[in-house]
Amino acid sequence: MQEQLSANRGHRTGSHRRGALCLALVWCCAVASFGGQPVHGAHLTGSFEVDEFFRFLHKFGFQKTEKHSQKDTEWDTFGYIYGNITSRINLTVPVTLAVLDKRSFLEYYANRNAYNREVACQRMFDKLDKIVYSRACNPHAEADYLRRIPCEPGKLCPDEDTRENVVPGSQFTFVISDPNVPRFWYVSIVSCYQNVTTCQWHYYDYRKYHTEPPEIDFDITLVNGNPNRQTLSFFNPLLFHFSFDRQNTLEMYLIFFVVYLLMVPLQIYAVRLQKHPVTRLFTVSLLLEFVSVCLLLTHTIRYAMNGVGNEKLAVMGDIFDIFSRTSFMLILLLLAKGWAVTRLQISVSSWILLMVIWIPYCAIHVLLYIWNRTEVDIISDIDEYQTWPGWLVLACRTTMMLWFLWELRTTMKYEHSSQKLDFLLHFGASSLVWFIYLPIVAIVAVNVSPLWRYKLLLGITNSADCLAYCVMMGLLWPNRAGQYLLLTGTNFGGMDELDEFNEAPHIVHRGDSDTLHSSNGDLAVDDYLDNDDEIETLVLSTDDLLHAGNPVPVSSGGSKPLTLNGSAMNGGLGKGGRSFD
Repeated sequence: MQEQLSANRGHRTGSHRRGALCLALVWCCAVASFGGQPVHGAHLTGSFEVDEFFRFLHKFGFQKTEKHSQKDTEWDTFGYIYGNITSRINLTVPVTLAVLDKRSFLEYYANRNAYNREVACQRMFDKLDKIVYSRACNPHAEADYLRRIPCEPGKLCPDEDTRENVVPGSQFTFVISDPNVPRFWYVSIVSCYQNVTTCQWHYYDYRKYHTEPPEIDFDITLVNGNPNRQTLSFFNPLLFHFSFDRQNTLEMYLIFFVVYLLMVPLQIYAVRLQKHPVTRLFTVSLLLEFVSVCLLLTHTIRYAMNGVGNEKLAVMGDIFDIFSRTSFMLILLLLAKGWAVTRLQISVSSWILLMVIWIPYCAIHVLLYIWNRTEVDIISDIDEYQTWPGWLVLACRTTMMLWFLWELRTTMKYEHSSQKLDFLLHFGASSLVWFIYLPIVAIVAVNVSPLWRYKLLLGITNSADCLAYCVMMGLLWPNRAGQYLLLTGTNFGGMDELDEFNEAPHIVHRGDSDTLHSSNGDLAVDDYLDNDDEIETLVLSTDDLLHAGNPVPVSSGGSKPLTLNGSAMNGGLGKGGRSFD
């Protein structure tokens, strides 16, 4: 594999739920404001104190260099690292700026923690000395990975001998060429210098020369494409500042923004026609996702313009996305429990149990995000789902899926309307796909190259969530939801008796009894059992009682006849043919 880096020497039901939602949202906003360390963009600015010894600056993926690529043309596909590094204090000897590929960087990076910094410098550059160009010590090497810094203000760095090879306005330039595959490169500063006489590496101990540690100011830019020719390529602005693993994310966010821009007004229109806690909660979840996409899109557009973006917007967008997904999961659990399907209310104990499980799940999800930003070493090629908090979140999501299936099974056991059973069956199948896709994708992503993994996870998760929102919006649409959901009423008072009646075991299946017994004696009614259509008309559920054309009088003694299909039967008949007296 050939590689070369050439420098060119250059509302009411949900009051407590809304309270919990607001508290969690405030907490997430606080996390976004104060938690997590910033992730640098492609434009790096700051200062380095030499007593830090080592500072890792950035990891950047450079695209594959096309074979026909030529410098200073519109076909230029090289990667460029350029900028200025100066200091207000003259250093006695220069320290080192290192730009290394992964193979060279790992051992260099691992040796930085040696207790004796003098030994650390020698170990870090031991193998690099054999391959890195040095005018005094290794003039025949081709790999030009190092620069002596700081550079004199207004002048090129000492290792740059040809001004034409340096980007105008810069003191140094690295040109990255990877003709075979895209690759990550790593930029760092270390307080080590090479003695040009002995060619040995030493630690720059500032205490020998200064009373205070000198500061080195840096302004470095990393890009895919020629910075002098970016106006010649139409696609350059969309790729220029982006690391290879983050390229095409701007187009992805634009697509989801357009989709949600169409969905949100439609859902707001729907919730105005159908004011119910289920539709309101779904609207909140959809709005959270839309806000998330807007924030991330704004950050990405600004990043494409200046290589920095707005990291606070990105963090807020990620937090809103987390809360949107967890609130959508809450909706699925509520529907699985039969809310607005077979019952109009859920008991307080059920709400407490649901919140006791759901709120910690949200907290774990946010903690994973914080962990991923603060504890996962950027040098490593792992994603958030390859850490122990990530496996914990996947385990919790799988547990929530199993609980969802249990609640759905219980709801279907007490539902007797074939139309609603059919709805619950399809709802459960589609929801199961939404629950299970993330663990599967996380497992598959382990075997995907880090250069493609981020885009894979981002594309699949956002597409699956967007599809889930579209399906849910269709299910809750006003002219369809009335077929299988109890969403028409807003006054739920006095409905507890109907809920209890709906869950009562008043249906006896055909296998339990083959004869019908009246109060006067044994009477076979095989004619009823042989007629499936007539049997189906005997099914009772809450929505049958709510939407019947004629109200059904119910007396305490049960002596009045219940008319079904024009036939009167004293005491009322269940599907199994048993009397209710």
